[in-house]
Amino acid sequence: MNYRESLAWLYATQQFGIKLGLENVRRLLAALGWSGERQRFLHVAGTNGKGSLCAMLDAICRAQKIRTGLFTSPHLVTFRERIRIDGELIDEENVARGLSRIREIVADWEMHPTFFEIVTALALVFFQRENADVAVLETGMGGRLDATNVVTPRASIITAIDFDHQAWLGETLREIAAEKAGIIKPRVPVVSTSQKADVAEVLEKTAVKQDVKLSFVYTSLETFEIALVGSHQKLHAALAVAALREAEIHVDENAIRAGLRDVVWPGRFQKIRNPQSAIRDLIVIDGAHNPAAAARLVATWREEFGDERATIVLGILRDKNVAEICAALAPIAESFVATPVRNPRSSSAAEICASLASAAPNAHCTAAENFREAMKIAESSASAFRAAKNRSGKILICGSLFLVGEALVHFGLASAEQEISSQ
Repeated sequence: MNYRESLAWLYATQQFGIKLGLENVRRLLAALGWSGERQRFLHVAGTNGKGSLCAMLDAICRAQKIRTGLFTSPHLVTFRERIRIDGELIDEENVARGLSRIREIVADWEMHPTFFEIVTALALVFFQRENADVAVLETGMGGRLDATNVVTPRASIITAIDFDHQAWLGETLREIAAEKAGIIKPRVPVVSTSQKADVAEVLEKTAVKQDVKLSFVYTSLETFEIALVGSHQKLHAALAVAALREAEIHVDENAIRAGLRDVVWPGRFQKIRNPQSAIRDLIVIDGAHNPAAAARLVATWREEFGDERATIVLGILRDKNVAEICAALAPIAESFVATPVRNPRSSSAAEICASLASAAPNAHCTAAENFREAMKIAESSASAFRAAKNRSGKILICGSLFLVGEALVHFGLASAEQEISSQ
């Protein structure tokens, strides 16, 4: 199979849905000859902030000249974003070769591996073949039964835990935390950001049961310049440094400084000047896709812009808590423009406007057929706001990482590769 054919086969495996468990991925990795013995793993779980933290760990290690693999999900534009070696995306040839081999191995399996199990195996085998010294792994959804949990890391790292994926992880914070805490293993130190009381208690009990050291990071790292925007990113930076120390991966101050200064993670309060606007309006792009992330986005907006409001372009998947996301965003909204995202699970624009009406009755919402139309409406709205209020009209694009990817392509910040989108 070539690259396009291999991706078509991979995305077709989504028919097998989500099956939480480790038996299948262990069987697949054994068949592929993976041992996991030559890499030092850093394993990251949590609800929000996992990707940013992984990007920081990767950037710091690479600044120390450590050969580093990075595995994250989902991707924004191209599948190859999920697997990187020394900051470079996996190339098409290695994707095609790896997936072709996996397809041959699993062809007659009664229990076919899922999309995420296959991608995890592809990444781990690639890192082994490329002799990555450190591999940073982001869990997909949970922790305990997540395919990435086959590794024995040097440190387990847990970002803020909140409500998301309740259908799979549980309806209460304690249940969700118990699933995320499943990455905690005997003799492996654990580092966590500050957590809500119920979550902290679950993590503490799990650490005691596994007889491991658990450290909470409460103080932000204020002494270094951090490329990612928001006070929460300073806490992520402190968490990254603490994790590297606990993992006994040596990085000096210069590497920490350079890594945090240069770290790149698109779609997380990413500021751009609209290249399609004559006056170059400021646009912020953020992948806040659950209520806690939306609340953090609002806090960061206020840190950056005070009491200024935004015209918000909003696209959300139907299986998210649309009403709570809308309620969280309403205080900084001048108006909303709702748009579907390019995903079968997308809420329609009308559904988003209806949720907004119930969550924030005074908010104004316009439904658009697609993102391109949504941007035209938003630009007109921002221009009117600027004229009426004599202030700079800003546009905020948020609600789904699928929408972030579409925005990056729309503004020419990413190549519009004609790939089949992950569902």
